[in-house]
Amino acid sequence: MAKSTQKKVTPLMQQYNAIKAKYPDALLLFRVGDFYETFGDDAVKASGILNITLTHRNNGGDKTELAGFPHHSLNTYLPKLVKAGCRVAICDQLEDPKMTKKIVKRGVTELVTPGVALNDEVLSAKQNNFLGAVFFGKRTLGVSFLDVSTGEYLTAQGDEAYIDKLLQNFAPSEVLISKKQKAAFATAFGPDFHTFFMEDWVFKTDYAFESLNKHFKTNTLKGFGVDHLEEGIIASGAILHYLGETQHHKLEHISRINRIAEDEYVWMDRFTIRNLELYHTAFAKAITLLDVIDKTTSPMGARLLKRWLALPLKNVEKIKQRHEVVSYLLQDEVLFEKLRHYIKNMGDVERLISKVATGKVSPREVIQLKNSLEAMVPIKALSLAAKNEALQIIGEGIHECELLRSKIKETLNEEAPVAIGKGGAIATGFHEELDGLRDIAFSGKDYLDKMLERETERTGITSLKIASNNVFGYYIEVRNTHKDKVPEEWIRKQTLVNAERYITEELKEYEAKILGAEERILGIEQQLFSELVQWMMQFIPQVQHNANLVAQLDVLASFTQLAKDNNYIRPVVDDSQALTIKEGRHPVIEKQLPLGESYIANDVYLDRTSQQMIMITGPNMSGKSAILRQTALIVLLAQMGSFVPATEAHIGMIDKIFTRVGASDNISMGESTFMVEMNETASILNNISDRSLVLLDEIGRGTSTYDGISIAWAISEYLHEHPGRPKTLFATHYHELNEMSETFERIKNYNVSVKELKDTVLFLRKLVPGGSAHSFGIHVAKMAGMPQQVVRRATKMMEKLEKSHGSEELTGKLKGATEDEMQLSFFNLDDPLLEQIKEEILHTDIDTLTPVEALMKLNEIKRMLIKKKENNTL
Repeated sequence: MAKSTQKKVTPLMQQYNAIKAKYPDALLLFRVGDFYETFGDDAVKASGILNITLTHRNNGGDKTELAGFPHHSLNTYLPKLVKAGCRVAICDQLEDPKMTKKIVKRGVTELVTPGVALNDEVLSAKQNNFLGAVFFGKRTLGVSFLDVSTGEYLTAQGDEAYIDKLLQNFAPSEVLISKKQKAAFATAFGPDFHTFFMEDWVFKTDYAFESLNKHFKTNTLKGFGVDHLEEGIIASGAILHYLGETQHHKLEHISRINRIAEDEYVWMDRFTIRNLELYHTAFAKAITLLDVIDKTTSPMGARLLKRWLALPLKNVEKIKQRHEVVSYLLQDEVLFEKLRHYIKNMGDVERLISKVATGKVSPREVIQLKNSLEAMVPIKALSLAAKNEALQIIGEGIHECELLRSKIKETLNEEAPVAIGKGGAIATGFHEELDGLRDIAFSGKDYLDKMLERETERTGITSLKIASNNVFGYYIEVRNTHKDKVPEEWIRKQTLVNAERYITEELKEYEAKILGAEERILGIEQQLFSELVQWMMQFIPQVQHNANLVAQLDVLASFTQLAKDNNYIRPVVDDSQALTIKEGRHPVIEKQLPLGESYIANDVYLDRTSQQMIMITGPNMSGKSAILRQTALIVLLAQMGSFVPATEAHIGMIDKIFTRVGASDNISMGESTFMVEMNETASILNNISDRSLVLLDEIGRGTSTYDGISIAWAISEYLHEHPGRPKTLFATHYHELNEMSETFERIKNYNVSVKELKDTVLFLRKLVPGGSAHSFGIHVAKMAGMPQQVVRRATKMMEKLEKSHGSEELTGKLKGATEDEMQLSFFNLDDPLLEQIKEEILHTDIDTLTPVEALMKLNEIKRMLIKKKENNTL
């Protein structure tokens, strides 16, 4: 009979394989005794990410990769796995191994993913951790965001550009998508998001409405103002389904869903968000606007500040309210300092109450929550006493939560432990039986001292000792010199070199009493703590509301500190159509200047009747881009409720900000630099309104000079003639565009002034009326360390080119200059170098050649000629 080729699998591995099959997309942490183990491919991946040893075990003759770590190190290793983009299934032992002779029952107790995490080590205190979902409807896209650690649940719908902007703003750690929409998502939003693909049936209308109504215990979603957002609801339903799939069922803190109201906030597309470097930057160690303006002292405030920055207001009254609070706090320094003090001493109330809801809170965290709520009492009193309506409204809204605070105080010790299993969490006097058991367990020294005294007197053995160890428990130790005095009823337990150890009936009874008391103490403490946490859940809405109000106060106090530190002023924001900034500064650049150097401030004025567009000319490095960006940032700061870096600012409310800065490559998505530039510019031209602010920097730079000038001219003309008359700043090094002001009445020329010295150029970075005569590009090249030979040749070429006007003459001059430079008459007709240069020229498209490329080409040919001369072949 042939031997079976089937290899035997151990019961443990059978159990592992069965659980792993249910979670094929996750890395499975499998609890075995005191370790979490990973096997096979999971072990290879985990060992690489965690830098732990990869070993092997024999599994029925097969070698299986194995890597593990101690279970108490979970909080060290889990964040590393999640931050590396892993979905991690935590499989625990569901019964005490001592209580069964069979294999221990195991099951997945939690599935942690990049977008669904409650672990403090995974989360960043100052940032939300959003799980996102996107659904592609027939005409509209739906999107939803949920931070399970705070309970914030948001939904919206709109076109591709709007969803793109929201994805940039909320930066979800993970995005859920239907499997059949995988390609559509990649095409629309690129490869940068961490995505998870779900079955198509999850993204169905009926299922989504049913899931949300079931969760909120409602019959309709009208009360949340989202019932008409069908695509948004479908995305929201997918998120709820995913929480169930990842074993997150305790979700009482997700008590409402809010609509992201597109019409309430300033529109910024993803290019603008990226170009202005609000909270992301493409450069390592570069500073963002958020880095500069964040003076918050609480995690709730830091997260809200980012939200306010991402969604500046269009409501003039709300903006004024925020400005009034900042003004008031600047005047009342005592109130300001007191509020900052109390807010600073708070914990992360939002996340603490969410931990209560999910049952993952520790006794110490409950005490921290109580202390934070106590700090809100003086904040409420101070706000109510303030002579500012907005502060008074915040004060009225704060719940004192007196019942919650007193219940926690009477139930828990102030010095509560990190984990309930460590004992000592419940306050003395709260539970009579617990106090009695503690007396038994912790008054043992007195009892043993009395026993020792009594037995010493009875036996006459002066050196008696009572002690305990983990093997034998309690024992009486007698030295060998006194062995003959030991009473008959004592039972010998252990023999040492110089002594004997005994136990007695009394000691055994006492030991049983002690061990029973300790076990019972832990059981009672766990029960009482669990009851407290369950009781606390009724206060979740009030605590969340408090956290939101304190976050608002923190952000407004942050704006106050920012204004104090940097000499910011209160802007006037109204419904007018003009934009006036006096001595405006770039909030980020001015903080990075060398010590002692002051920022060169500039004025900007734009309106729809006399000066709709400012054409800013000037060389690179002169500060054109900084002026554009600072204008946008001042508007943003003003409309999010902050004071601004200027001496005066009057801002007619802006509803959309568009920027197109530089010629950024997007080659990774298969598009040329110029194509990206044109796509982004087209997006601007198709979405402008009468309250838009448009900032264009070096449009047309991605193509040849003649094309670039033509495109820049056409775009400027289009913006000028557009019925919306959008306020526009256009920075360019094409000084030919200065001629537009002669034809178009609302285009005005300005230039960033320079000072020409004998051998160099000083960039004064001051915006002054009038166009720039030339670009000083050669001076910049010289400053950058370009070889003198190139600089001299460029200067000669420049002199020839400056004599020409118009693209045809310019092209002819360029061709002429090239021929002058060649001087090919000294070649033999059969010379191979002549043939090489001829091919080089014939294969050069002069009409699309930029001046710099022409110089490089000439320099290359010149090197060939010099080399030939040096070889004495001429």
